[in-house]
Amino acid sequence: MLSERMSSLTPYTPGEQPRDNTYIKLNTNENAYGPSPKIHEFLSGFDIDRLRLYPDPLSRNLRQALADEKGVDTKNVFLSNSSDEALSFTFYAFFDAPRGNLLFPTYTYSFYPVYAGFYDIPFTRMPLADDYSINLDDYLESKSCGVILPNPNAPTGIALPISEIKRFLDSYPQDRVVVIDEAYIDFGAESSVSLINDYPNLLVVGTFSKGKSLAALRLGFAIGQEGLIQAISTVKDSFNSYPVDILAQHIGVIAIKDREYYQEINGKIMKTRDEFTKKLDAMGWKTLPSKTNFLFTRKAGWSGEEIYKKLKDSGFLVRYFNQEGISDFVRITIGTDKDMKSLEATMDKLFS
Repeated sequence: MLSERMSSLTPYTPGEQPRDNTYIKLNTNENAYGPSPKIHEFLSGFDIDRLRLYPDPLSRNLRQALADEKGVDTKNVFLSNSSDEALSFTFYAFFDAPRGNLLFPTYTYSFYPVYAGFYDIPFTRMPLADDYSINLDDYLESKSCGVILPNPNAPTGIALPISEIKRFLDSYPQDRVVVIDEAYIDFGAESSVSLINDYPNLLVVGTFSKGKSLAALRLGFAIGQEGLIQAISTVKDSFNSYPVDILAQHIGVIAIKDREYYQEINGKIMKTRDEFTKKLDAMGWKTLPSKTNFLFTRKAGWSGEEIYKKLKDSGFLVRYFNQEGISDFVRITIGTDKDMKSLEATMDKLFS
C-alpha cells in the first residue's frame, strides 16, 4: 500500500508537550514571557468577519515591516508558515545529489536530516570541535551541494561570530547555497543578514517563535538576494501556495514594531541565563557557553536520561538526547527567575 519512499521516512520527534499544568516546562525553548501586550489590544478589537476572506497573498505589510527591521528591501524577504516551512522549501530549491552531500553539524537541529531524507538529499554530519563549537574550515574540505548552519547552534547553544561566517563565505563556492538558521538570534548572537548584499549564495532563515514569543503562530521567514527569494517562492507556489494567514500578518507587524518590549524581555532571559550558568558552575556542572534561551549542561557521573527522569519526577521538564556524544547532556530552557530559582534548589538537592 505504501510507496517505497514512504517506508524509508524517519519523522522529526518534538519535545514533550504535557496536557496538564503539573510541570514547570523547560524543554521546548519557548520564550519565558508572553508576546507584546499590543497584540492583545489588536485581537480584542479584531473584526471576525474578516476571517471569511483570504489574506493578502503577498503579505505586503508584514514583508515591509520585516524588511525595515532587518535593513533590507522587500524583494529580499520571504514569509512562511513557520521557519520549518522555509527550510523545507530551501532544501528542495537548492540541495541535490549530483553536486555532492549537504553538510551540517553532527549535533544540530534534528529536522535537517529529516528534510534531507524526505527530499532524497545525501548529507554528511560534520564533527564538532572538542569544545562542541563548529569549525568552518572543515566545511571547505568536502565537496558539497550546500551547507546549513544554525547560528547559534542547537542544542549546544554556541554561536559563531559574524567575522567567521564572512571568512567562510569568502572561501566557499558562490554557486552553492549557504543557509544560516537564526532561530535563536535574539538572545545575544550576531545576525548574518547584514552580509546578504555581498554574498548571492547566502540565505538567512528566522522565526517569530523564540525572540518574539509567538511559537503558537507558526510564523517564519527567509532573507537573501532576490534570486534566492524567487527560487523558494517558486517552490512554495508549486507545492503549497497558502500564504501567511491574516492574523499572523497583523500580529507579526505589531511584534516587529514593539521593539522596546521585546528588547526588555529578551534582555531578562539573557540575564537569567548568565546568572543560572554561574550557579550551575558553582554546583559542579559543566555548561557550554550559550547565546540562546537555553543551556546545554552535564554533571559528571550522571547520564542525560537519569537527570531528565529525576527532574521530571520533581516537576521539571527538560530534554535529553539519546545520541552518542551528547547523551550525558540535558538541554534546559531558560524560564522566569522564579522558575530557575526553583530548579536551582531542586538540582542542588538531587545532584549534590
